[in-house]
Amino acid sequence: MIRVWRLGMISYDTALKIQRALARRHLDALLQGRDENFDTLLLVEHKPVFTVGIRDETPKEEITRLKQLGAEFKKTNRGGLITFHGPGQLVAYPIINLKHFKTSVKWYVNSLEETVISLCSELGVKGIRSPYTGVWVEDNKIAAIGIHASRYVTTHGIAINCNNDLSWFENIDPCGIEDKGVTSLTKETGVICTVDKITPIFLKCFSSVFGCKTEEIDFKTQEEVLSSIYSKLLTNAQPVPEAPLVS
Repeated sequence: MIRVWRLGMISYDTALKIQRALARRHLDALLQGRDENFDTLLLVEHKPVFTVGIRDETPKEEITRLKQLGAEFKKTNRGGLITFHGPGQLVAYPIINLKHFKTSVKWYVNSLEETVISLCSELGVKGIRSPYTGVWVEDNKIAAIGIHASRYVTTHGIAINCNNDLSWFENIDPCGIEDKGVTSLTKETGVICTVDKITPIFLKCFSSVFGCKTEEIDFKTQEEVLSSIYSKLLTNAQPVPEAPLVS
């Protein structure tokens, strides 16, 4: 069972804090030998933000240029290089323990890709894999993937271009790939594919690929997570030694 938390339009920083709070629950349970299920799927839209992964070396002048466009710029501990998140894009952050599924990061990334390929198929779009991580429609990327895993607990995730403004991507080489483009479900289908319209299809495909059931996260759990974000225990906690697995 994976609990689904629809957060709507929120800042990248807020989403990251929620991810870390949920991951901390997983890791604390592991350290204490407790077998508890905190598997959660966060579904969000972001205000305009460029994000980069751990291998990125974007120069300061380039960061300044991107910020002047009206977007934030955030460095993260996920895999992958630079990408963009903005309104009209469905961003899914699975905060799950892979020991509940399969202890393979390669399997996990492939499953995320398969979820989007299945979603595309539901809409009559042929999504494919390529030598590059993510999902493509011919030579145009329709979904980007960047993940981080510590002790098989995952953070970050996948961004699906639904009905977003693709012109933002003209300011970067998405994911560091110079000769490829980007596309969206709206562009490929010729029908407006809002995040609200695509979310139920995404959840159906995710459940099928991961072999799980989903349920909406309850209000009490939401309050507990949000409270923990600002608690002194979380702020002052010593970092858990990590064995990072990224893709």
